This record gives sequence, C-alpha cells and structure tokens, in this order.
Amino acid sequence: MNRSGPGRAVAVAVALCLAGCSAGDPAGQGRPPVPEGVGFDYQIGGASTPDSDVGLVVRDRAAEPAPGVYSVCYVNGYQAQESEIGFWRADHADLLLTDDDGGPVVDTDWNEQLLDISTGSKRAAVAAVVGGWIAGCAKDGFDAVEIDNLDSPTRSHGLLTSDDALAYAGELIERAHGAGLAIGQKNAVAAAGRGARAGFDFAVAEECARYDECGDYAGAYPGRVYDVEYRKGDFDRACAHPVPGVSVVLRDLGVTPPGDDAHVRAVCP
Repeated sequence: MNRSGPGRAVAVAVALCLAGCSAGDPAGQGRPPVPEGVGFDYQIGGASTPDSDVGLVVRDRAAEPAPGVYSVCYVNGYQAQESEIGFWRADHADLLLTDDDGGPVVDTDWNEQLLDISTGSKRAAVAAVVGGWIAGCAKDGFDAVEIDNLDSPTRSHGLLTSDDALAYAGELIERAHGAGLAIGQKNAVAAAGRGARAGFDFAVAEECARYDECGDYAGAYPGRVYDVEYRKGDFDRACAHPVPGVSVVLRDLGVTPPGDDAHVRAVCP
C-alpha cells in the first residue's frame, strides 16, 4: 500500500499555493494551505487516477490519498452510513438519534440514521469516535477532511438544532486542526458564515449552482469553494456564469470511477 507522508503534503501545498492561497489559511499553524482555484475531482464512490487538470481530490476515508495532489478525506460526521450502522448499534447505540417512541431518526434519501448530538456529553462522545477517524485520515497522509451532513438537523424532525450541529463541529474542527489537517464544511449553506467563523477552512458544496447558493459559500470561503453538480444543465449554467473562487465539477450521482457505465466527469472549459 502506497501511503503518503507529511513531507508530500507540505510539498504539494507549497506547489499549489503558487496558484494562489487565501491569506486567511492557517498554514503557519502546521497545516497545508487549502489551494485556491484548482480543478478537482470528487471520488467518494471509488478512487481513480486523477486527470491532469486536478489539483484537489476528495476520497472516502477508507481509500488512499491521491499522490501528487491535495487530498481531502471524506468523513460522514453526523450520520451513520448503512455500512457502519451495525458498528454504531453494537458499540454506541446510545449515540444514535431516536424519536420520542424510541424509533430511529433516519435520512431517508441515504438510509442513514442520524447521530445524537443534542447535548454536550453526547457531542463529546460522538466526537471521540469521529475524531478517531479524523486522526486516521492524518495518519494515512491526507491533507484535509470534509465532514458531511452539517445540515442533518433539517432531517431530525426538530430534535436537533443548527446550534447543536455547529457546537459539535467546533469539536471536530479542534481535532482536525490538532492533527495537522484542514477541515471543510459540507453543504448547509445557511450556516456558511458561522461555519467559517467556527474554524472551517473551506467548503465542499453539492449543487450550489442548481440552488443558486455558490455566491453565499464564496462569501464565507473566498477562493476555497468546491462544488459538485450532478445535472448537466446546472453544470452548464455554472460554467456560463462562474462565481469567482468556486471550482466546479460535473459528476454522476454515484460518483463512480472510470470504467463504470454510469461514470461522468466534466469540468468547465
């Protein structure tokens, strides 16, 4: 297995910074600066060799970082993925969100049960588990993490609030920065300003062109917004009317690797 060490991360960060890095990026605190305005790929559905136009890649935490580019580790920090629900139920059942009748509170789009971050003690306990995954990303040689589902309170039927989500985010931000990683906000455009103030370093957005949200992300994370569009019409509109500081890629919904019949990837000309 080809693990990449910290020296690679720093070298890549310096090279990419020649293309322009935000003055607000905390490189002086031991973290590689998040590159601005580079092409990127979203590969959480399967890793593949990045195209020549790619300077930043997001991959699942179970994958290897991409050699030679700024590598971001995907972590589902707010919900239990289908493949991991057995782990949560066996070892941390008390950290899964349930309704007043004891039933699971589920994101029905992805069949993921929400994690219970409703109290300080619950947030600390969940952060201890997810923080271990973040530490694993650092050990594997990633440069940053993106934490998915900051917007999970919108699917909690009122059991969680945005304040809960941001308080918990603060714990993950501290853990990521302590491990030498930058950390990205994922979606939740309404919380972009608060997220940046809490310490997120960049944003990964899904379909911000479709929902006319790219400008709001760019205002919070100037030069450091990476947008994934899944519909060609939205992608074409994003390319025709670019928002400064927002890098856009068109991907298939399953973000499958090349060779899969469903694979789609395109960047703006």
